[in-house]
Amino acid sequence: MSAHPSAAGGPHRPVRREDLAGLPVEVAPRLLGALLSTSLPDGDVTVRITEVEAYHGLGSGDIADPGSHARMGPTARNATMWGEAGHLYVYLSHGIHSCVNVVCGPVGRGDGILLRAGEIVAGADVARRRREAKGVARTDRDLARGPGRLGDAVGLRHALHDGIDAVTGEPRADAVARLQVLERPLAGIATGPRVGVAGLAGTAAYPWRFWIPGDPTVSVFRPGSGAS
Repeated sequence: MSAHPSAAGGPHRPVRREDLAGLPVEVAPRLLGALLSTSLPDGDVTVRITEVEAYHGLGSGDIADPGSHARMGPTARNATMWGEAGHLYVYLSHGIHSCVNVVCGPVGRGDGILLRAGEIVAGADVARRRREAKGVARTDRDLARGPGRLGDAVGLRHALHDGIDAVTGEPRADAVARLQVLERPLAGIATGPRVGVAGLAGTAAYPWRFWIPGDPTVSVFRPGSGAS
């Protein structure tokens, strides 16, 4: 695991598809400090991204990614991953949690970046109501600390909002999503194994988790089954 002191990036601007054109391990650090804003009938929320994980599609990069939903090719579940960069792949985890991923790379490659954690910088009252609706109240630090909580906080749900375009802000169902990135990427980040990923894909052989060191909203690392 490596860590470096983080430094503030430049001002934010709307993401462009070309910002997301590279491999997930190249694009993922660029999303640290980015802002994902959503607008739904029950309110607006903005989260500053503090932790991400890269997942390569079938045939991407120099080594296969056994932890990716796209490792075996296109399916009904992962169809959004094979589309245009900048759309959000919203999938259901453990049958209850809607998790949000940013599609990257060229069409047909199946690349994505999981938004693992963030800080709610606008709409914390809305995010808290969404958590309380599930019977769970969190401190501000914990509102988007972990991918399931982040999905709850921003209000994007599988399968209703799967495929929503965070570049154009085109509405899907009852939601609008927009992604903004820093003009100057953060100068210091931390990297290490992905959280809770089983087998080799969750080990130091895949140091594809990136986070802002010292940020209190970053989730706690736990190894997946068979990962060491």
